[in-house]
Amino acid sequence: MARDLPTESEAREILSRRRTRPMPRPAPPAGRSLAPFIKELDAKFGRGAGALEPRWREIVGDQLARVTRPQKLTKGRAGAGGTLELRVAGPAALLVQHQSADILARVNLFLGEGAIDKLRIAQGPVKPLPTPAASTRGARRRIEPLDAGAEAELKQSLEPAPPGLKAALEALGRAVLSDSRKSRP
Repeated sequence: MARDLPTESEAREILSRRRTRPMPRPAPPAGRSLAPFIKELDAKFGRGAGALEPRWREIVGDQLARVTRPQKLTKGRAGAGGTLELRVAGPAALLVQHQSADILARVNLFLGEGAIDKLRIAQGPVKPLPTPAASTRGARRRIEPLDAGAEAELKQSLEPAPPGLKAALEALGRAVLSDSRKSRP
């Protein structure tokens, strides 16, 4: 038995009773959602080209650090080692190519065994490394001489000390006393 089509007013009534839902939005790609989280984790724990840059002089030595910079670190797939791209000042590329095995070994020592398998060389200008801060370790500073009264008091207080120790204690005493005089107004 054939059904009659509803009239226009009946169709409007049917449609007003039934609420249609809008089509659900598809989920965003997982990569886009996770990208900020992964960047944050990589910044905290990851060791990329950015982690190599501050320690580059220690890793490869002064001579190579002057003419190279780490540009990009590409991780390998399925446990394979990655690729390190180096920016190298023009004529030094040949030197870097000959020392690539040594450079790979040093970088793997820093990043962990098997982190890098290949070295890619890109020629171009290299910014100079910042000069390391001067170390005060081992540097001698000038000790101001003490006045006669303070010197005599220091020697008198060190009389019971054994002769081998007396010279070292005098030097220490002079340094401490000259520092205390500098800090007083």
